[in-house]
Amino acid sequence: MELVAPPIPAETYKLGFIGAGKMAESIARGVVSSGVLPPSRIRTAAHTNQSRRAAFESFGVQVLPDNQAVVEDSDVVIFSVKPQVVKGVVSQLRPLLSKKQLLVSVVAGVKLKDLQDWAGHDRFIRVMPNTPAAVGEAASVMSLGGAVKEEDAELIATLFGSIGKIWKADEKYFDAITGLSGSGPAYIFLAIEALADGGVAAGLPRDLALGLASQTVGCLA
Repeated sequence: MELVAPPIPAETYKLGFIGAGKMAESIARGVVSSGVLPPSRIRTAAHTNQSRRAAFESFGVQVLPDNQAVVEDSDVVIFSVKPQVVKGVVSQLRPLLSKKQLLVSVVAGVKLKDLQDWAGHDRFIRVMPNTPAAVGEAASVMSLGGAVKEEDAELIATLFGSIGKIWKADEKYFDAITGLSGSGPAYIFLAIEALADGGVAAGLPRDLALGLASQTVGCLA
């Protein structure tokens, strides 16, 4: 069942991102553009890549000196880092993580049990969004940790609803979800390219064929 949550008052919490990559940016932009939170309530850490810092600052997100500062100034913390470093990042921040905070992971392939063990508490939600988050059309699924409350789930439904649609499912389905919605866009792009190739073979200019193929596939969504 698709989850649709009522808006949560913007003044009630601060949102922090650990990791300043494209997915974190997509989520933050969606949250701001939808009016769920103003940019003054969102923060991430300084990034060695100046273009990433500039990307967040361009729509008003506060860029703090380090991850520790983000955790200390956030009520909801989203971990959006590479899978191979998430254990070290969460473990390093563990002394600062409070059970009053709601923790969220969008890291692919890392299970809730491990995240909870590294963090030292289980008010943790795992979310699997996909790349269409960049254009506000994500298909996201969340699985809830043991100490997650109903209002926590509603809050995350609101946040991730700002970048598309979100469902709730048991974590045992996440491998299949990753294969379907996580990898699915790549197969759709291949189908669009194949349709465009057919158009070109029939004599159409490449840009016209690609536009027609994209629109034809998009209208079926």
